[in-house]
Amino acid sequence: MSIPHATPYPEPFFTPDPEAAAGSRIADFARWAARHQGAEGVQDPTDYQALYRWSVTDLEGFWAAVWEYFGVDAATPYERVLAEETMPGARWFPGATLNYAHHALRDLRPDAPAITALDETGSGYEITGRQLRDQVASVAATLRELGVGQGDRVVGYLPNTPHAIIAFLATVSLGAVWSVCGQDYAPKAAADRFTQIRPTVLITADGYLFNGTTHDRRAASLELADALSTLKATILVEHVGLGWPEARHAGLTVPWEDAAARTEHLGFAPVPFDHPLWVVFSSGTTGPPKGIVHGHGGVLLEHLKTLGLHTDLGLGDRLLWYTTTHWMMWNLVVSTLLTGATTCTYDGSPAPLARPDILWQLADRHKVTVFGTSPQYLLAMAKLGIDLSAHDLSAIRVIGSTGSTLPASAYPWVRDHVGAGVLLASTSGGTDVVSAFAGSAPTTPVRAGELSAPNLGVALAAYDAEGFPVIDRVGELVITRPMPSMPLYFWNDPQGSRYHDAYFGAYPGVWRHGDWITLTSHGSLIVHGRSDATLNRNGVRLGSADIHEIVERFPEIAEALVIGAEEPDGGYWMPLFVVPAPGITLDDALRHRIRDAIRAGASPRHVPDEILSVPAIPHTRTGKKLEVPVKRLLQGIPAEQILDPAAVDNPELIDFYAQLGAARSKRAAHRGQPAPVPDHPHTEARVACRHDQRGSHSEVDPGPPDQPRKLNRT
Repeated sequence: MSIPHATPYPEPFFTPDPEAAAGSRIADFARWAARHQGAEGVQDPTDYQALYRWSVTDLEGFWAAVWEYFGVDAATPYERVLAEETMPGARWFPGATLNYAHHALRDLRPDAPAITALDETGSGYEITGRQLRDQVASVAATLRELGVGQGDRVVGYLPNTPHAIIAFLATVSLGAVWSVCGQDYAPKAAADRFTQIRPTVLITADGYLFNGTTHDRRAASLELADALSTLKATILVEHVGLGWPEARHAGLTVPWEDAAARTEHLGFAPVPFDHPLWVVFSSGTTGPPKGIVHGHGGVLLEHLKTLGLHTDLGLGDRLLWYTTTHWMMWNLVVSTLLTGATTCTYDGSPAPLARPDILWQLADRHKVTVFGTSPQYLLAMAKLGIDLSAHDLSAIRVIGSTGSTLPASAYPWVRDHVGAGVLLASTSGGTDVVSAFAGSAPTTPVRAGELSAPNLGVALAAYDAEGFPVIDRVGELVITRPMPSMPLYFWNDPQGSRYHDAYFGAYPGVWRHGDWITLTSHGSLIVHGRSDATLNRNGVRLGSADIHEIVERFPEIAEALVIGAEEPDGGYWMPLFVVPAPGITLDDALRHRIRDAIRAGASPRHVPDEILSVPAIPHTRTGKKLEVPVKRLLQGIPAEQILDPAAVDNPELIDFYAQLGAARSKRAAHRGQPAPVPDHPHTEARVACRHDQRGSHSEVDPGPPDQPRKLNRT
């Protein structure tokens, strides 16, 4: 099976200011590591590639340096950094005991804001470091009185507000385990996740805001509580002012105002490095959602590295990253507190119809230094013609983008509307490691359409079909050495078989993430799309992201999805589904323009067989396009065998694409005619601002280039 060469690489779109790069925390870390840890080859602190090579060659030295540089406070010391370098099953920092919550709260300034709570109306309030500690101490004492102990589970059915952060920190301060789900999930969908972990306490809100509407979730909250048979109590948050009528629920209930208003001493239970911190769930589009368990120590070190070094966060910084509580970015955003910076929560739509620029307005008002979003949001801003000139965005030095591939076309908009000196950091990782595999740093240049480099300590490579590492060619993203934040295990997977099959079934002892990437000779990465949704034209593998990026540049197209489906007769059907922008009709002239653009911007092989107008593209609830499920629906596989409707942002679309597949299978006598588009309830075709859970990236294999590793698939 042949693999095409990558396209020529552009010149850097952004080059760090030398003075700013030398003054960054990552440069300070490089100097510190060279002096105290003997970081081999790190002579220039702004030479990211030299620092990176050391970080993946000397794993123990690098992670020991992260531990010491950030002053990790352990109740008992570790015996060694990496006791067993195996995947899965690596043993990090055995002997160490610590607590994540202690580190999240220890560096906050008592009278400075630790959390700024914002919503789509523009209103907000601040919680100082002292207030945060007091409320965490109070909720922790309440949970303890409700019977929560070390290893017990506490779950949240909450929007992105300070309540979720406080509840999380209170839970883990006790050594208990946290999990959270956004309130746009139906009670059954939330129960499908939470019942797996048998929680002791549920913390839930009366509702949330979205696009000018207050969504009442009181009945849904109580329905969820009734579905969780292991609950000892439910804590009720009044967030949107709806209140909680009494006698609506037979179980023990505690008002948040009572739980968080006590005067209590704040203590932290020392737990082993690999003690469970939280359970995050997969999207559940290919079966029951998987409960992915991460540990206190692994998350602590990984997030200190990612936020402290790559994002350069510290005292005085403010981070505003649009997320929901069930997306892994919420977990990373909470860890802003580890650096002493202020984190901003936001409840609402990222671009409400009445105020589509609200996030930029808030960034101006609160002098945000790191602004985080998704590629879809930035593209939507450009297509909607949002003018940011009324906002002073001079405080922003980094714009982070993750969830899917950030197309090259988004970079000029950020430069022209936010600022030429802003680092636009396209980042990719996954819920699996609750962090990034690759992105940027204050010392890396940025090329439009590329991720600057693999992240420190992440040994990434691109493997060809034979298991050889490749450079400047499309390959499978793999991780060749362990990361501290890799899952401890999957919940209810006692033998570890589901965990093994998810990542290690293709290459023994090597993590396969499921993305096509190109690792370039100058050290950057290009993401081409999910490898399990690979397009395969006559034996040539194509990345869907390469097509989406071209098509979604068209102002007439709100969103696109390309699928490659093998047919029973040996044929191969590659349709492109497009959602026209409001007021636009997909006609032959527009189809021709799209085909010409794909042919010129990618290759003739990338040109689809058909271009079909559809009302909407289905996503997970965190914004990931459902490429594989749609492919299976088009192949006629029953929907109930493919995905859980509760995991889809618009479940009605399941029937739509299933009908389209059925219509396709019946037109054997009419080959060459476009497949009829089935009737579907009205869906407004508008530019969507969505967010994804996972992505990818790669990096140089630490082994010598003249000794490639060959790993056969099993």
